Formats: sequence, structure tokens, C-alpha cells
Amino acid sequence: MNQPPRLTIAGLRVRGVHLPMQLPLVTGGGTVGIAPLALIDLLTDEGVTGSTYLFCYTPLVLGPVVRMLENLLPLIRGDTVAPLDLDRKLQRQFRLLGAKGPVAMALAGLDMAAWDALARAQGVPLVRLLGSAPRPVPAYNSNGLGLIGPERAAVEALKLTAPGFQAIKVRLGYADAQADAAVVRAVRGAVGDGVTLMSDYNQGLSVAEAVHRLDVLADSGLAWIEEPTGADDHAGHAQIRSRTRLRIQMGENWWGPHDMARCVALGASDLGMPDAMKIGGVTGWMRAAAIADAAALPISSHLFPEVSAHLLAASPTCHWLEYVDWAEPVLREPLKIENGQAVLTEAAGSGIDWDEAAVERYRVA
Repeated sequence: MNQPPRLTIAGLRVRGVHLPMQLPLVTGGGTVGIAPLALIDLLTDEGVTGSTYLFCYTPLVLGPVVRMLENLLPLIRGDTVAPLDLDRKLQRQFRLLGAKGPVAMALAGLDMAAWDALARAQGVPLVRLLGSAPRPVPAYNSNGLGLIGPERAAVEALKLTAPGFQAIKVRLGYADAQADAAVVRAVRGAVGDGVTLMSDYNQGLSVAEAVHRLDVLADSGLAWIEEPTGADDHAGHAQIRSRTRLRIQMGENWWGPHDMARCVALGASDLGMPDAMKIGGVTGWMRAAAIADAAALPISSHLFPEVSAHLLAASPTCHWLEYVDWAEPVLREPLKIENGQAVLTEAAGSGIDWDEAAVERYRVA
């Protein structure tokens, strides 16, 4: 039996791009119309390249993240592509500083690229390397549907379901509870009762205001209420959760599995939504999936649909894939969605290959 090659890190190519969003996202924190991505290629002596990307939220962070990744290369050049060993080494390196923000983002990017390289070297999709088989993963369309008012939200909701999605997410946090309820009614009226409707407050409310608004929305049929108050206020979320019938969703701002474990221990959320970048890449996700399994906590993904589809397919409590199309302008083959489900193939790796001409067109760093 042929053994897969032992991969050795030779280099790291990092490029920054600004990608236009087809549907700008309007939240309480402002309008997001550009997706600033750091594109990562982990190069090996054996000629295998692992690729991934990071979503940097704001163009102000893209440059520092690119430089952070470039600065990490001298620490790992010549190392074996062994994600768990790399994680231990780099976590020790930044123990005094703490692995959050751009540092954690960079480490997660290296981890995802390393796992992609290993899967490519073995000629298997990432999901198989993680011990599972490719299977369809239920997906909801999370593009758009920001704070745009009931009339525009109803029109946009129809666009989001048109490709066959049976679930979408609406952002809330209008001037008052009645305005939130009006938007939910408008969207529901447009898409019908057969579509699952999630909601997200993007941390916009106090605990008291969240309790009030969720009382108004109690009979709205929303599948979950995401981060009604500050993401780091686990006790506040636990209080909100104890006073509503609606399910609370947290997780996109868990910085690593330990943060998740603290949140779960406090009973802050009915559901979990790790972010592949913030949770610690593939390595961090698998640790988070074990926590979720032990707690019988359904987990969905936050952003990064290409790699997250593989991670969810290998997770015991797989729930929903959050689908956004933000990286598609620079991908050769976008993630395939059929009948509202992400379709994983037998292609090697996580499915991320660059359209190099597009990368150069959108490149800013």
C-alpha cells in the first residue's frame, strides 16, 4: 500500500483582495459592501499546495493579517505539515500575547491550509481525511437581508429562495420590537410557511431589551435568535434564554474551543455556530465538535461555506451550513448548492482553487 508523502513546509503565499458583495449587508454596525479576504497558499517541498482564505471583516484589518501570516513563515519553514503539531508550536509562541484577533486568524488560516494540503496529498476530500464520507449538508442562504425595511426585505427574501434554498436569515435590530416584528411578517409573507427563517441581532440589544423583543417575537416561528446581546456576555445570554421559548444561537464569536466550553457550561445557548476562522481552523473545529457532541448541542457554521461543509459533514451534531457567496469571484469552482443543500464531491482537498486572473483583478495587497 502506497503511503502518502510526508509534506514539508517550503513557503507561504498570501494575497489580499477586496471582493464586491452582490448583496451588501446592512447591520447596526454599518453597511458591509466589500469582502476583504486574505488568500493563503501553503507551499511544500513536495509540490503540494494547501489553500484557504480568511474573511477580515474590514479592509483596515486585511493588511495586518497578511503581514502577520508572512511573519509566521520563518517559524514554520522546514516543519512537517502536521496540523496538531503546528498548532501546539504556534500556540506556545503566542501564549503571553494571547491568541485572539489577527493572531488567531492567522493561525487558523495556516491550520486550514495545512489540512487542505494533507487532503490533496492523499487525493481525498477533506471530509474523508476527517473520517467521514461526503454527504449533502442542509444550507441556508445568508446573503443580504440586512436592516433594509420590510418592503425591501420581502423582495430580497424571494431572490434568496429562488435558487432552491429552503432556509434564509434576516437581520434584526430596528428601532423597536414592533419594527422587528413587521420585517419578520413581511419576509414570512413573501416566502411562505415552508421556508425556515433564522434571525440575527448582531449583539445589538441590552439583556432587558432582548427579553422584551423576544417576548414580542415569541410566536413568530423564527428558528433561532442569534446573539441578541454582547457575544462575550454568556451570563446575559443565559438569562435571556431562560425567559423565552425561542432558541438562542451563539458561536460565531467563540475565540477557540475553550471559549465555547465556557459558554456551553453556563447554558448560554440552545445551539452553536462556530466560525472556522475564530474557533481555530479545522483543528479547533474538531475540538468544538467534540464539545458539542458531549453537550448534545446542534452546531451550524458561520461563513466559510467551502471548508465548513466538510467540517459539518464530519460533525456528529451537524445542523445548518451558513451559505454566503462572498469568495466566489476568485474561486475556480464555487461550492455547489442543490435543492438547498451543499454538495460535497470526491475532489481532493476542501474545494478551494483560485481563479488567478480574478485574484489579480481584485488584489490590493
